[in-house]
Amino acid sequence: MQESFQNNWLPTTKKEVEQRGWDALDVILFSGDAYIDHPSFGAAVIGRTLEAEGLRVAIVPQPNWRDDLRDFKKLGTPRLFFGISAGCMDSMVNHYTANKRLRSNDAYTAGGVSGFRPDYTTIVYSTILKNLFPDVPVIIGGIEASMRRFTHYDYWSDQLKKSILLDSKADLLVYGMGEKSIIAIARALQQNRSVTGLQTIPQTAFVVSSDHQNVEELNAETIALFSHEACLADKHKSAQNFRIIEEESNKIKAARLTQRCNNELVVVNPPYETWTQEEIDATYDLPYTRLPHPKYKDKRIPAYDMIRFSVNTHRGCFGGCSFCTISMHQGKQVLSRSEKSIFKEIEQLGKLPEFKGILTDLGGPSANMYGLRGIDQSICEACKRPSCIFPAICRNLDRNHSRMIRLYKAVDQLPYIKKAFIGSGIRYDLLLQPSGNSEVDKSLTEYTKEVIQHHVSGRLKVAPEHTSPQVLKLMRKPSFELFKQFQQKFEQYNRDANLKQQLIPYFISSHPGCSNMDMAELAVITKSLHFKLEQVQDFTPTPMTLSTEMYYSGINPYTGESVETPKQASDKISQQRFFFWYKPEYRQSILHDLRKMNRNDLIDKLLDYHYTGKNDIGRSSSTHKKQVVKRRK
Repeated sequence: MQESFQNNWLPTTKKEVEQRGWDALDVILFSGDAYIDHPSFGAAVIGRTLEAEGLRVAIVPQPNWRDDLRDFKKLGTPRLFFGISAGCMDSMVNHYTANKRLRSNDAYTAGGVSGFRPDYTTIVYSTILKNLFPDVPVIIGGIEASMRRFTHYDYWSDQLKKSILLDSKADLLVYGMGEKSIIAIARALQQNRSVTGLQTIPQTAFVVSSDHQNVEELNAETIALFSHEACLADKHKSAQNFRIIEEESNKIKAARLTQRCNNELVVVNPPYETWTQEEIDATYDLPYTRLPHPKYKDKRIPAYDMIRFSVNTHRGCFGGCSFCTISMHQGKQVLSRSEKSIFKEIEQLGKLPEFKGILTDLGGPSANMYGLRGIDQSICEACKRPSCIFPAICRNLDRNHSRMIRLYKAVDQLPYIKKAFIGSGIRYDLLLQPSGNSEVDKSLTEYTKEVIQHHVSGRLKVAPEHTSPQVLKLMRKPSFELFKQFQQKFEQYNRDANLKQQLIPYFISSHPGCSNMDMAELAVITKSLHFKLEQVQDFTPTPMTLSTEMYYSGINPYTGESVETPKQASDKISQQRFFFWYKPEYRQSILHDLRKMNRNDLIDKLLDYHYTGKNDIGRSSSTHKKQVVKRRK
């Protein structure tokens, strides 16, 4: 009984491999995360994908890199290759706060404790494996490898780093969502093709000598980026590179990109063209247990708790937010699952003994992009816009939300579902801007009402991110006026249904282009809307996003204009304090900053102080009124 139970998961130890009756493995995967057999975790997806190819696959989660490296040796030599992923997050984002302080917790580790993966995990794991098994191909992938495939700014070392392929010495890099690439790699290696014989596989990157003349040709244009050394010498060239990389990453038919570094050439093949619905369904229909591996016993894994009763309806995001990695990793084209595949997964959830009938989320990167796509695909094929909805919503985008409404109502009718919530956030700009089509506009109104009145678990998350027009423009986010309109609708639909729900807006401080003045005005505006902000963050420059490029270079790659960015810790702290104007411990420092900016007009609005023009800290209006009443008595 125990043997059968253990065999539901991919093996993680030699004993589990032997329980399956295997004498050798085809592929061994190393992951910086705990092993959770769920379609939201990359190692499980790649492992199950290879398993479906008939291969013998094992996963080594969070190997110990500090001892005698027994975790890297314990399963022996795989027949085909080693695969490496740092996990669902870049390891440096996972380890450090925006102020570069070491985090005390790790949501992707059993018990939520930190310290179970190294800094720059991909490089550390790959270096170890190349030293121990020099003749075995090492394939790196996941978000860390994906977003570091070219020269990139690394916030934690405060330097421009070369492609992770060069530092890791890996044989091949798979970027983006890697199922199709990993299948092609496995099939090629089974045919005894060498690593150099994999150079035409889409969505992969490799390194050759810079004078190498025999890189196998693809049926695609090749664009040579500025070299790593040129980027080090000139930030304008780094910015120009970024624009090319982002545009090509978002094109359906993209070019191959190359970049020189000393005597080596990094070659990045174009991504696969848009997947079919059958292909995306196949990924989610694999036989996941949807559970953490039994080795963790009763230890809580926070990241699993967040998604255990959720269902992903689609991949990709056409929002193109400057600070977000989703479109550069998952792609701009939204890949929507069939209702049949979604219902199959919900049915599996319904059979879990812990499931009580509450779906915590039915969504994706942005919940209300399910089923949305271009009306004329030939226009999409020629498009290189990073966003389909900024600076204006593309006229070729079919925004009809009827399919989502039908899905939500059908899920509500399932006998084992009590409530299905939308927990992944929605794009209210898609809902509020008229399309000019009465049928589409009707669906937008119906969807808004449906979500607010039937699919909010007491709190609805949205992400205006800022109030300043110039900062929002740099973020590729819509006008804050749209948020105000959405708030009005939210309150109206709550009153109509006699509900008392909260709207939870997300905001970012210290983004490129954001000044202390912008933050002060944000605080006053949000206070006037009766918000005491909770869901806020200090901007963290993560590899290969537009915001990070602006942070590093001080240049907007699309305009060439200079962008001022707060970089000093003191400036970042000052900006973040404005979020918490209501906390007594911040009042005096905020008052000092407002005076320094000559914004005495904001003092009373934000702090309820009557500014006296003197060097004292003023008196709050409430205190002043109490003193007047006392004198009258």
